[in-house]
Amino acid sequence: MSRSVLVTGGNRGIGLAIARAFAEAGDKVAITYRSGEPPAGFLAVKCDITDPEQVEQAYKEIEEKQGAVEVLVANAGVTRDQLLLRMSEDDFTSVVDTNLTGTFRVVKRASRAMLRARKGRIVLISSVVGLLGSAGQANYAASKAGLVGFARSIARELGSRNITCNVVAPGFVDTDMTRVLTDEQRENITKQVPLARYAQPEEIAASVRFLASDEAAYITGAVIPVDGGLGMGH
Repeated sequence: MSRSVLVTGGNRGIGLAIARAFAEAGDKVAITYRSGEPPAGFLAVKCDITDPEQVEQAYKEIEEKQGAVEVLVANAGVTRDQLLLRMSEDDFTSVVDTNLTGTFRVVKRASRAMLRARKGRIVLISSVVGLLGSAGQANYAASKAGLVGFARSIARELGSRNITCNVVAPGFVDTDMTRVLTDEQRENITKQVPLARYAQPEEIAASVRFLASDEAAYITGAVIPVDGGLGMGH
């Protein structure tokens, strides 16, 4: 059955891999993006999730063109890394507003139709950094850790209506964001990972698609690490 899927930040990296995985399975996929030219093959909607009005307009367009969102993947996120003593108020609040508050906005809007339909799948993309911590990323780690508490609260609120809410926590993934690192930095990171390599975006997408499938109907409030073992015990 073809479902209406929304992937926020689905124009590149992990988000694009997730969007492609759902499209390959036959679902109708909408993606949000903030800038640039979106990839072909999806319903691409320009939307800054820090703006409630843009979120509302995005949902209206998606509902009109492919139906109410049945699967939501909240993937959009930003980084503004800085050591604590050098981190500005804006460095902190802008990251939290996108990664955590932005997720609240898109989940709240999607839950309306899911509650009426008495079914739905919500997957939030967190990070191993939210569980493990990372020097210079207090803002990012706080926002990604917040997604866990948010997801588990939503899972309790919406579970009786057959709506699941889970978290995927990727480790280091081979995307444009990590390719800017030097060879030395990449090597140092790889040494910390038991599987001794970066993830491919498709490996994150596979876990997301599983959590949105019928086979995962009895999984909710879970945090699934896809990190090569980097965050074990957290």
